[in-house]
Amino acid sequence: MSENIENKQNKSSVAGAQMGTNIEDVNTKSADELMAEFDRESNTRQFTGIPGLLVKIAFLAFAGFVFLTRFLTFPEQARMAAFLGIIIFLGYLIYPLYKKQTKKINFVPWYDFIFAVVGSMPYFYYAYNFTAITNRAALLNTTDKVMAIIGILFLFELCRRAVGLPILFVAGGFIAYAFIYGKSLQSVLYNLFYTTNGILGTPLNVCSTFIVFFIILGAFLEKTGIGGFFVDLANSVAGYASGGPAKVAVISSALEGMYSGSSVANTVGSGSVTIPVMKSIGYKPEFAAAVEAAASTGGQIMPPIMGAAAFLMSEITAIPYVTIAVAAILPAILYFTGIFMMIHFEAKKLGLKGLPKESIPNFFKLFFRKGYLFLPIIVLVVLMSFNRTPAQSACMAILTTMALMLVTDVVKMVKKLKHGEDTKSDIIDTVLLLLPIIAFVVLMFVMSVKMENAAILAGLLYIIVSFCGKQTRESGKISLDALETGIRNTMGVSLACGLAGIVAGVVTLTSLGSTLIGVIVPIAQNNLFFALFLTMLTCIVLGMGVPTTANYLIMATITAPILVEMGLPLLAAHMFVFYFGIVADITPPVALAAYAGSAIANSNPFKTGVIATRLAITAFIIPYIFAFNPKMLFIDASVIEVIVIIITSLIGIFALSAGLEGYMFRKMKVYEIIPLIIGGLLMIYPGVISDSIGIVIVAAVTGYQIYSARAEKKKLKA
Repeated sequence: MSENIENKQNKSSVAGAQMGTNIEDVNTKSADELMAEFDRESNTRQFTGIPGLLVKIAFLAFAGFVFLTRFLTFPEQARMAAFLGIIIFLGYLIYPLYKKQTKKINFVPWYDFIFAVVGSMPYFYYAYNFTAITNRAALLNTTDKVMAIIGILFLFELCRRAVGLPILFVAGGFIAYAFIYGKSLQSVLYNLFYTTNGILGTPLNVCSTFIVFFIILGAFLEKTGIGGFFVDLANSVAGYASGGPAKVAVISSALEGMYSGSSVANTVGSGSVTIPVMKSIGYKPEFAAAVEAAASTGGQIMPPIMGAAAFLMSEITAIPYVTIAVAAILPAILYFTGIFMMIHFEAKKLGLKGLPKESIPNFFKLFFRKGYLFLPIIVLVVLMSFNRTPAQSACMAILTTMALMLVTDVVKMVKKLKHGEDTKSDIIDTVLLLLPIIAFVVLMFVMSVKMENAAILAGLLYIIVSFCGKQTRESGKISLDALETGIRNTMGVSLACGLAGIVAGVVTLTSLGSTLIGVIVPIAQNNLFFALFLTMLTCIVLGMGVPTTANYLIMATITAPILVEMGLPLLAAHMFVFYFGIVADITPPVALAAYAGSAIANSNPFKTGVIATRLAITAFIIPYIFAFNPKMLFIDASVIEVIVIIITSLIGIFALSAGLEGYMFRKMKVYEIIPLIIGGLLMIYPGVISDSIGIVIVAAVTGYQIYSARAEKKKLKA
């Protein structure tokens, strides 16, 4: 992950000399240190030289396994067991027993080699003996039981290292409940380890078949320099405006959210560039850090990728992913619009200006020069819109990034050929680079190979031929680095999915879901707001220590069915849970994204979290609105209704943001703030009556603001 961050910092023209700000003067910690401190998945051992090469080869071999299994037909459970077994083996080698071990280079204690072998062995045992174990059904022999116990315990320990303690307490509590419920050891072990209702269940299946490809895609996109391009693009659009750098942070984070699903990584990556610049124009450190944290957290709700949880939502609910992505568009727009407007009013209140126009890149020149970097995302969106599977779409998008590198190399060599340089070798290299394109066309249209398989084979061929030429080896190295980074970033998510599968398995084994529905629904007395409020609190508390993906899985298993039972549409219930699992990253007292931003800004962490929560207030409001009126998610809404909802919601966000900041055209009084906030909320809530009342209130306050601001200016002139 840190490689991606450094790439973003290096590529962005917004940073350093162009902006007149020295990042190192503001942030004394490196990206590696920040990620290790606030993102447990990045707290890994460091390897260099021969050990580093061996680790790299191991991860690339794992990547090969992931892609190779697309061509092989064998039981899904066996494939998932092997997948998780490899992760556990590699995990014990790279994740230390405690943090201080990361300071030693090329050091793996002897016991972790043993843990790697012993911890992975049960999963390889299951994969190898899958048929025999299946035939025995629930009649486990002694070896089966021992292997299951070892597999669960070592999964727990590795999750502690890579994910954290809270999820262990949750999963452990559910296992304890299964025994309290009266289930036998054999029943628990069989269901949690040897069936698709436990560790090797839907979460891990989705992770190993869909999510892994999107994470690899994100790594490839970063290697192409798209992160820096997004920052530059945002700067060209909003850098000159009042409080420009903060608006740049919002726009770039929204764009980066299209391919990245980590709040902390986004905060560290973009924040290392944007936070120092925000401070340099007059924003307080707490506000600057909060802006980046709130914007980066919103990246997880930004279509088309929306983090790993969205794919799991599709699998759990059987709702097409495209439908989920479309439903998330308006809430995401409102979220980022809310932050943008609050930043704008804060800048106006403080009298902050933007950056000098001469330091801002020209939008059209920048887009003409680097706009092609959007192409992989466009390919992804188009394919998914035409009902291609997520795996197909992601593989084609990955191939597209390789194609961009290929075209870049070909252009360079053509230019050299024109100048008569290394003619013979360049002609050979150019011809070799055309082979992957030819191979893809032949595989797809002549041999009728599946799209994703053709993309995988063509991509593999590209990597091979790129190393055959002197001019193209760098592209081959970039591709291998992207594969390694993507696979590394998959590990934490996979481990969390495995442990979340335990929770889902216990719920299925004990019928806990039905029990909770029978208990909570009568207590709530059909009060949907009460049930939503309790769900929100649970999601936020759980999210303080549990990763977003695992948080969603747990809450989708436990609370979402309760909300559905109380009349909430299936998609709205799961989106509600999804949203509040995400905002936990900026909600004190444990707001990891906000704390990562505060470390860059040298600000008070708690104050930063409080401000980030205020900036992201729409994320706390919008889920309630689409829960009570699902038309905001485009559920059973006509085109006219959608247009009206968009317009009224944007007006409502404008009013709400101004009210919360206490400034529109001048500083507001209390008697202006309260009605404006109420009017804004009424406008956001879809409905003719609420919109009518809201627009009257907002128009009245806005008109009074304009009138009184002009009057104040006249007094000053006089």
